[in-house]
Formats: sequence, C-alpha cells, structure tokens
Amino acid sequence: MSTSLILLTILIVGLAAYFAGRGRAMASSKGKLSVLHSLPGYHGVYVAIWAVLPAAFVLAVWLLASPFFVENSVRSALPESVQRQGGATTELMLGQVMQVANGLKLLNADELAVVTSGSGNLRDALAAKGVPMANAGEPYMVEAAQHYNSLKDGSRWVMSAVVLIIAIAGAVFAIRGISAPFRARNRVERVMLGALLVASSIAILTTVGIVGSMLSEAIRFFQSVSPSAFFFGTVWDPRFSAAGSGGTEGQFGLLPLLAGTLYIAFVAMLFAVPVGLFAAIYMAEYARPVVRGIAKPLLEILAGIPTIVYGFFALVTVGPFLRDISAQLNGLVTGNYVNFIQAQSVLTAGLVMGIMLIPFVSSLSDDIITQVPRSLRDGSLGLGATRSETIKRVILPAALPGIVGALLLTASRAVGETMIVVLAAGVAARMQLNPFEAMTTVTVKIVNQLTGDLEFNSPQTLVAFALGITLFAITLCLNIYALYIVRKYREQYE
Repeated sequence: MSTSLILLTILIVGLAAYFAGRGRAMASSKGKLSVLHSLPGYHGVYVAIWAVLPAAFVLAVWLLASPFFVENSVRSALPESVQRQGGATTELMLGQVMQVANGLKLLNADELAVVTSGSGNLRDALAAKGVPMANAGEPYMVEAAQHYNSLKDGSRWVMSAVVLIIAIAGAVFAIRGISAPFRARNRVERVMLGALLVASSIAILTTVGIVGSMLSEAIRFFQSVSPSAFFFGTVWDPRFSAAGSGGTEGQFGLLPLLAGTLYIAFVAMLFAVPVGLFAAIYMAEYARPVVRGIAKPLLEILAGIPTIVYGFFALVTVGPFLRDISAQLNGLVTGNYVNFIQAQSVLTAGLVMGIMLIPFVSSLSDDIITQVPRSLRDGSLGLGATRSETIKRVILPAALPGIVGALLLTASRAVGETMIVVLAAGVAARMQLNPFEAMTTVTVKIVNQLTGDLEFNSPQTLVAFALGITLFAITLCLNIYALYIVRKYREQYE
C-alpha cells in the first residue's frame, strides 16, 4: 500500500471511531445527555484521537527508520571486494544498486528474465525505460537490486498491517473506556493543548535551525576572512581563485552592499509611506462604506502580486520610462539628449518596491487608525474642530506608535527584497549618493555567490552565509523594535 492510501485508511478508521464513540456515549446516557460529563462529540473525538494519532506516529517513525535498515541490509550484502574499497565507493555502488532497483520495477516479466539471467545488457534495458546509468553495471547489482526491492516491499506491507492493527486497537481501547462519568472533554483538550505546544515548538526550532545553519557556515567564513575586513570593508570584489592567480581571494567589504540595501529601502519607503498613509486616512476617515469595501480589497491586491512580476514591470516599463524621460528633460534644458537616469538605478528599484509596499503601509495603518477610540473623535468634533484638524491633532498622534511599528515592519520587508532589486537596480557594488545610478544589495549578492554548482569550501561561497546572518540580524532588530512599539500601543488602548 502506498503512504497516501495508508493515511486515507487511518482517516477512515478514525471517522468510523468517531461515530462509534459518539454512539457509545449516547447509549450510555440512555437518552439523558445531562448525565454525561462531556458532550457526545467529545467522546467521539477522544476515540478518533486514539485511532489516528498512535497509528500516524508509528507510520511516521516507520517511514523514517525503514530506509536506514533496508539500505544497511543491502550495504552489508554487497560483495567483500566492494566493501574493502572504502566508504565512498560503497556508497556510490549502493546508489547505483538503488537506481537499478527503481529501473527493475519498470521492466516487464520477459525483460526482467533476460536481465536476471545475464544474457541482456542491463544498461541498455534500463535506458529504454528512461533510467540512465553511468556505466554498464556489475553482475551483482541485479541481485542486490532485487534484494533491495524485496526488503522495501516487505517492509511496506508489514508497515501497512501494523499501522492498521494499531488504529483498530486504539479505537477499541478508547471505546471500551467510554461511560457517562468519563471526562472525555478534559482528555481532548489536553491533546489539543499538546498539539498547540508542538506547533509553537516547531516554529521556534525552525528559527533556531535557520540561525544555527547560517551561523555555523559564517564562522567558517570568518576563519578565512577577518571580521573587521568584512564589516568595515569598502570594496566588494570576491574574485574566485583561478590558475595563476596566486590564490587571490578578493575583497569582501560589506559596506557597499549595506549602503545599497539601506538606500534602496529608504527610497522605497519615501514613496510608499506618504501614499500608503494617505490612502489609509482616506479609507478610515473619509470613504463611505461602499467605497471602502471596494477600494481596500483592490489596494491589497498589490500585496498578492509576486515580486518577480514587479521586477519585470521595473525592467520593461519603469526603467526605460525614467531613462527616456530624463533624456528628454536633459535635451530641453541643455540641448544634449543624453539620459541622466539609468534604466537600472536606485530610483527605479525604490519606486517599484515602494509600489509593492503601499498595501502593507495602507492596510496596517488603516487597521491602527480605526482602532483609535471613537470617543476621541467625538470629543474633538464636539469642541468645534474640523475633520481634518481632528485627524491631524487627535487621531494621528493617538495612532502614531502603532503607525511607527507598522512602518518598521514594512521597512524590514523592504530590506529583504530580492527579485525587484536584481532586475531593477543592477549588480554594481559601490558607495555613492546619486539615486540615478545603479547599486546593489545584500540579497542580490547572496544570489550571485550561490549561483551555479558550487561547494561550500571557499570564502567566495561561504560569504553568502555571512551576508545572510547579517541581514537576518538587521531585520530581526527591526521586527523586535516594531513589535515592542505595537505592543505598547495595544496595551494603551485595549
């Protein structure tokens, strides 16, 4: 049985167990639900949990452990001549055996008999089925592959039987404990609390794992490159070592990348904040409910557009438009029709990224403005202030902490953007203040350093992890500060 079919069977058993447990609870109440400690539905869920969770746990453990034991058994069955060649050769041969095993499943009975007898060419037979082999293969590989398939199939059938038996046994065990005074609700809520705890732990452990993986590789990088040269260097030139280069590793200055990242994010926020904030004020204070119900979803559609689409928009439309309009303006003023804005520039990337950030600013700010107590508005209007004066002197000051937190969250989103910058800002790592020229960011260089078939054994590739952990630290600080401000605001008005 396939894994999906086993899961479906477990769910069917769990559904049947739910109705059986519910029926048992109703039967034990003899028509008086008031004598039950918990509602019949809780009894049904309790029985379903016993039918599904233990079986699913055994299935997961089996799927994780079975490949290890099967491969270990096949590895030990390889000829002594192969095992004596060392671990790397043994693993290579084991990989070929597993490839042959997958190909044997595609052969019909006649083709399999020819290959098994040794009268046919194994490589040609598998190639005809779309399974390529690097070499002609060894005679022992067919026997080892058949052994691998038999162990794998046997393990799957045993797993299916064991999982099904555990599901049925769990349901029977739970049903036998159902009675009127049984505290099924308490048991179910305890299980749900455990599930919530596991989900929270997964989120936390995932973050710890990401940080740990980046940090371990970044430490390897700093063993080759001085941290001071990385964090305070002003030149980014990570040359790959080549023949005759004398092992030159290049220069890994972070400051040009950090300057480009912050500059482009600043330009994007300079465009997104006024537009998004004014849109939020209009929708929260001026727009009629019908207009708000149409405008707000349309504005938030921008948040669902993939960033690569924004990159194409910048590359095809915005960049050429700014380049051509700058040439026309320069020609009208000086008579020299030479563009002073490059198609790939800080302005292009910042403008398009700002368009992408507008829904984040407007949606968050709108929610914060609408949470300002109505009594503040009514008090201001009752004292004779106009609506615009109320917004400027009462609502915005009251909502300012929350708006600042929203803007910081938006800024962290801008700092981590990649695709728009790749297509709209170029790859030039330099420090300059002209927004009409190209610059690049940390994320772009991470992509560049990890592009291609590379091994993580040189500073040129390990630097990507140092860049990643630096960017992670920047965005983490922004998020923590933003959450601190938002939490302080919520405590003030809730």
